[in-house]
Amino acid sequence: MEPILQFDNVTKNYPNGVHALQGISFTVQEGEFISVIGPSGSGKSTLLRAINALIPISGGAVTLDGQNVAAQHGRALRELRRKVGMIFQNYNLVYSLSVLQNVLHGRLGYMPGPQGVLGLYSEADKRQALDLLEELGLSDFAYNRAADLSGGQKQRIGIARAIMQQPKLLLCDEPIASLDPSSAKTIMDLLRSMTARRNIACIVNLHQLDVALQYSTRIMGLSKGRIVFDGPPARLSDEMIERIYGTSRENLMLGGNGHDRADTVDCA
Repeated sequence: MEPILQFDNVTKNYPNGVHALQGISFTVQEGEFISVIGPSGSGKSTLLRAINALIPISGGAVTLDGQNVAAQHGRALRELRRKVGMIFQNYNLVYSLSVLQNVLHGRLGYMPGPQGVLGLYSEADKRQALDLLEELGLSDFAYNRAADLSGGQKQRIGIARAIMQQPKLLLCDEPIASLDPSSAKTIMDLLRSMTARRNIACIVNLHQLDVALQYSTRIMGLSKGRIVFDGPPARLSDEMIERIYGTSRENLMLGGNGHDRADTVDCA
């Protein structure tokens, strides 16, 4: 089976001299649920942003659904980006609009510019958005302003918007960092169940080691821009955890954020 995503010796160097990614190589198959862990500055966010060319890479190749990402421009790049849904730590919603309108924004990449600006969504799109909100337990809030919802509810809107794209790959950058434990569990349960049901590959950047161990089919551990671990959670030993974070497993479980290590530059 052809991988949905492939990194081949990818590097990313920032103008300030930081080498955020150093010779990163891996593949992702449909349906995988991958957590990327590592301390601040290890390259986690840079890795995610390189997947759909939100940042340009400095070397190597990123291949998404059989296409070299760096070779795509204009309309071709926009079409390729349809295949990648994104979920953000700070939700990235339009708070003045309704919950339903925010979810429907997931279809903008499929619409001509004027049609999208005017919000002329098809009845099928509206039905699908409402069905997603019901699946996520938000159908009663469809016509509420997004600003009026709780943090956990806002992140569920973000999930619905991403799924509306009908992506092959879902990227989640610290999706539970701003949430309380109960809301965080709800979001992780939904991410895992909704992607598994649709056979969508999912890559989640996490600071919470215990969450990565609980939900992932595979964990990638980054340290100083390099992959130092790539395998199932059961193979992530205490020694490897200390190599990734520079501190013990016990410290990480207590703090839950992996900030014990002294990284002076955060380009993750």
